[in-house]
Amino acid sequence: MLADIVFPECFKMADLGCSSGPNCLFLISLIIHKIQELSGHNNNYRSHSPEFEVFLNDLHGNDFNNLFKMLPTFRQKLNPTAQCFVSGLPGSFYGRLLPSKSLHFVHSSYSLHWLSQVPEGVESNRNNIHMGTASPPAVFEAYLRQFQRDFSTFLSSRGEEMVPGGRMVLTFIGRSVADPYTKDDCIHIKILGDTLLDMIVEGAIKEVDLHSFNMPFYTPSKQEVEAIIRSEGSFNLERLDHFLLPWNSHDVEHSNSDNHRPDKYKVVEMVTNSVRAYTEPLLSIHFGSFIMDVLFTRFGKKLAEHLSMEEPSFFNIVISLSKR
Repeated sequence: MLADIVFPECFKMADLGCSSGPNCLFLISLIIHKIQELSGHNNNYRSHSPEFEVFLNDLHGNDFNNLFKMLPTFRQKLNPTAQCFVSGLPGSFYGRLLPSKSLHFVHSSYSLHWLSQVPEGVESNRNNIHMGTASPPAVFEAYLRQFQRDFSTFLSSRGEEMVPGGRMVLTFIGRSVADPYTKDDCIHIKILGDTLLDMIVEGAIKEVDLHSFNMPFYTPSKQEVEAIIRSEGSFNLERLDHFLLPWNSHDVEHSNSDNHRPDKYKVVEMVTNSVRAYTEPLLSIHFGSFIMDVLFTRFGKKLAEHLSMEEPSFFNIVISLSKR
């Protein structure tokens, strides 16, 4: 993908939706190493090796300080020839972040399925916290319209910021089928909604609160993604692919050596903690922080029941784009 690029004196790249964990810097180090390898200057020819400027972007509430604390270790692991300058870039990527024609490479991983806001017109989505197979058609249409607006804005903003020929790689959770009524790919969100429904029956939360809550989260099909890219027009679609990521993919070290199947309880704990990390800020504002421990304890139990029946996977979409 980068092999045909003539590298500039300073190669500028951005990681959009970087979060605050170590995976972000690990990925940046891989990109830098690959660029040095492709440019043929990863063997101490410092005078010819490109310098690197890296922008780490996320919303204003992101813990950028945690990323900055990891920078010394990050730099130690780089090739000695790599001159890398890192800065934080707070703000929404659904809009301009940087000057025109200032970026050569953009990466975003597991961020673009988050919408800029809850779609308008989802009041009929009762007893659901997300678009699912039980949602009315108007709800699907509202979610799709919001995704179309947001993703088009994302592409047009990056189109302004990137140099001609610049490359962009995006990974996000998608939908495995074009028809959203045939399969619910966000089963973890459905289980969370079912847990909230149980708590209504017990009087722990109010029914009106559930009916007024929807997740700003959309899983597009590959066809929808391709159509928006072609319609917006700033980028050439070089490649669009997908892969399945099992829920137990991070639990290899706990696998049973006899049958290579991970410990179900470790998987439940991992998924519960992951879902809590990205949903609790929204849930606690709407329902109150005092129910969070009970909610996710019950969620974990429902998750375990589901895992006893099937081994789910996340459907991931990966696209490679070049700036026109």
